[in-house]
Amino acid sequence: MNRDPAVGRRRTRNLIFGALAALAVVLAAFAILHKPAEKKAGPRPIPVNAVKVEQQDFDLTLSALGAAQAWTSDMILAQVSGKLIKVNFTEGAEVKAGQVLAVVDPRPYQAALTQAQGVLKRDEAMLAGAKRDLERYQHLSGEGGVSRQILEDEEAAVGQDEGTVEVDKGAVAAAKLNVEFCFIVSPVSGRAGVRLVDPGNLVSASGSVSSVASTASSTSSASASSAGASNGSASNGPSSSSGSSGSSGIVVINQIEPIAVTFTVPEGDFQRLSNLSDSFRKSMVAKAYSQESGALLDEGALSIADNRVDPTTGTVELKARFPNTGEKLWPGQFVNVQLMLQVLPRATTVPVAAVNQGPNGAFLFVVGANKTVSMRPVVVAWTQGDIVAIKSGVRAGETVVTDGQMILKAGSTVRIIQPAKRQTT
Repeated sequence: MNRDPAVGRRRTRNLIFGALAALAVVLAAFAILHKPAEKKAGPRPIPVNAVKVEQQDFDLTLSALGAAQAWTSDMILAQVSGKLIKVNFTEGAEVKAGQVLAVVDPRPYQAALTQAQGVLKRDEAMLAGAKRDLERYQHLSGEGGVSRQILEDEEAAVGQDEGTVEVDKGAVAAAKLNVEFCFIVSPVSGRAGVRLVDPGNLVSASGSVSSVASTASSTSSASASSAGASNGSASNGPSSSSGSSGSSGIVVINQIEPIAVTFTVPEGDFQRLSNLSDSFRKSMVAKAYSQESGALLDEGALSIADNRVDPTTGTVELKARFPNTGEKLWPGQFVNVQLMLQVLPRATTVPVAAVNQGPNGAFLFVVGANKTVSMRPVVVAWTQGDIVAIKSGVRAGETVVTDGQMILKAGSTVRIIQPAKRQTT
């Protein structure tokens, strides 16, 4: 039986294709059945902010709320009574120590001075006459021409006249002083406040001011007080008249260069201040900052510590002196005071946001080389503003987490997305 060669070739080819197809099916099934298991994806890194631990000089300061006040504040009062005839200052202007601020009509006091000088001259003449008589009686007494009693009476008369002259000299001195008091001068250099009187007002040594100007009453009151008023007491002034505005003065002079800032500190902080300053024998730098902008207004030094602890508040009042050459501090102004205690050289510091509190105290999340974090307990030495000085537990150059700690735990993997900006003290 003859076979067609073409048919045989087709059959062979079909067998080969069938075998190849079967092999492909077997290989596919093997690949499916023996597919390797996929690896489980690990947890995603937690995004955090972090910074390097630094070493820097760390300023230890104490902050408090303070109030500026004039270093010296003087209410200028009249020390004699009379009519105010002149005011020699401009409100709000600077005045110098010894500058005449106002003038009380001096004529009644000049007249009283002339009268006192005349009385002194009269009594000095009487004393001179008595002394001459005493010399004559002493001469006669030596010759037996006058009795011992007459001589003693003459000696007593001379002593009496000498006392009268001394009283007259005191009256002249008081009258001169009253004339000087008519010219009211500033005891300190400073800034004048609002004028409290006007020319034409009647002023009194008691501090009262009247808007009713009466030359007659001024003269009579001046005559009544011609023997005194040197201390400006109320007893030397006239009784209150109609129109009196009560106790008042001429003007208030505030010395603002330098200026004082007073503030209080708790009793515990006061003890630490005392120890650091050797019982306030060493100067301590004080800085005043604006409450509104936080800008530095002036730098001065602690000058006075009160001699008692206020039992009602448990605080001690302190006063700092500021030169205030730029006049940025003003009496009555509230400021933030920062008192420099000491400097910790080369202190290990981190931002305050990096410090966490746990049941066992403060700790930091420290980022390792493989981006995993560990919880590191630390000892805090001092906190100042946004910076914390670390006593122990971390070294300079290590990286600590400052934001994102809420979802961290020991061994967490992190991804630092934005290094936080460090702030220096």
